[in-house]
Amino acid sequence: DASMVNIIPVYASLLGLLFIPFTLRVGFYRIQNKILIGDGDDPEMLRRIRGQANFIETVPLALILLVLMALCGAGDIWLHALGSLLVFGRVAHYVGLTEIGPGVLRPIGMISTMLVYLVPSGWLLLHSL
Repeated sequence: DASMVNIIPVYASLLGLLFIPFTLRVGFYRIQNKILIGDGDDPEMLRRIRGQANFIETVPLALILLVLMALCGAGDIWLHALGSLLVFGRVAHYVGLTEIGPGVLRPIGMISTMLVYLVPSGWLLLHSL
């Protein structure tokens, strides 16, 4: 399917690339502050860990839903719209949660991500019945 080959890999790649700095921010902070495991009761470390962890907790299922949509014949517009919303949502949530930007981005990012769960789930149910 052309959507599987041409569209989903773009968003999976962008999300994979985003995960690198999210992970490096945790690792470098760990080294700099000699926090070998856990959060060391350091609020900044906890924010960084949760930003990275929330990303890895939410992205895989969202990508699976997009792949299933593509396999079930979703049009390119659906896949681009939801893929873009997922990337936006994950960046916004990370920026708000880790406080490197306005805190209002955190709920905006989470709502965006939940829409990427809701819309494909509904679409798949409707197209599977």
